Amino acid sequence: MNKTLLAPSLLSCDFAYLSEAIKKIENNNGSWVHIDVMDGIFVPEITFGQPVVRCIRPLTKLPFDVHLMTEKPENQIESFAKAGADLITFHYEAAVHHHRIVQQIHSLGKKAGISIVPSTPVSSILPLLPFVDLVLVMTVNPGFGGQSLIPECLDKVSELVKYRAEKNLSFLISVDGGVNEKTADSVIKSGVDVAVSGSAFFSDSLIWSDYEKK
Repeated sequence: MNKTLLAPSLLSCDFAYLSEAIKKIENNNGSWVHIDVMDGIFVPEITFGQPVVRCIRPLTKLPFDVHLMTEKPENQIESFAKAGADLITFHYEAAVHHHRIVQQIHSLGKKAGISIVPSTPVSSILPLLPFVDLVLVMTVNPGFGGQSLIPECLDKVSELVKYRAEKNLSFLISVDGGVNEKTADSVIKSGVDVAVSGSAFFSDSLIWSDYEKK
């Protein structure tokens, strides 16, 4: 990819004004809509469900990047696919039969992503990399918006970029957590394809067009 795409996270918008939040994404260089689905078990909070995704799907043609922070993600995939997800990412730490879940997502005509939390090494997911469309590197511990990026997590991005080139693979690399006006440069320089930003984007402190020019 020639530039790093921005995927603003609805987790940090005002839930009472989701339509306005989507318009803001469209009007401020957003390429994807990142939707954090939390179940209150894998992470402490509870956020969006399938009915919300279904309601906002007609509001935009931008791809919906659904990030399942849920236990037993295989139980949620079909319903989120039907609700309007374009890409469905599940957590390595929340599942056992990873290849089966990737196949399940692909069978529904959707792109499949795998995510790892800060304590999970890239080596854990190497067997999956030939099969997934995206790797989401969490640069904070998932569950809450507004956290500070853990700089060491960007080393995983460099590791993935190198491995992808060596093996001639084509998965995209995304980071999620603490992407703001202070960290955007280092995030982009790490080699990511997609940057997820929530609090900084919706507070207007991160102006993505400033970084697209670099």
